[in-house]
Amino acid sequence: MPKPMTKRQQAIFDYIQRTIRARGAPPTIREIMEGFGISSTNGVRTTLAALERKGHIRRHARLSRGIELADAQVDDEPAQGARSVAMVGRVAAGYPILATQNIETMLQVDPSLLPGSGTVFALRVQGQSMRDAGILDGDIVLARQQEQAEHGDIVVALLGDEATVKYYHPGPEGVRLMPANDAFRPIVVPPDGDNFHLAGKVVGLMRRL
Repeated sequence: MPKPMTKRQQAIFDYIQRTIRARGAPPTIREIMEGFGISSTNGVRTTLAALERKGHIRRHARLSRGIELADAQVDDEPAQGARSVAMVGRVAAGYPILATQNIETMLQVDPSLLPGSGTVFALRVQGQSMRDAGILDGDIVLARQQEQAEHGDIVVALLGDEATVKYYHPGPEGVRLMPANDAFRPIVVPPDGDNFHLAGKVVGLMRRL
């Protein structure tokens, strides 16, 4: 059973719960520092270590938002049947999309948003290039990991150390990654483009209202 918390620990724990509910991801150490006027990262880490020892959270040392509620609850409401999905941050070129170096945090996702099979990862959209497809800046897309797709699928493509969400249009002269916004140009990948590969097909969308 989890052990009782001090008032300070309870306040920080409640803040972690609220943040996960609001945006589907825990706060960073710096956000906790700013929210509670703590002057150093060590002060936050000390409190998080105490919460972990008392059985209220789990931490993942290699993730920038590596805080998980030990009882898988947000504001005392169980996330029944929720699945953990890796949120990909900045991509390290040359590594698979789900390499440890690329994973920023883990999200708890309602299984109704996910396909019945396959490995799914999440990616936060930057920019408005897919606006007319209903995918907006700041949205989180859910993608099934796969290296092939059909013409016209919305995919997550890797171009060196950049992940981008676009329509997939393969052809004899290479691949055209098409935006859904006339203000943006297509990305044309030649047949011998060795810094390009598909990471997955978009299968769902999460948005903070």
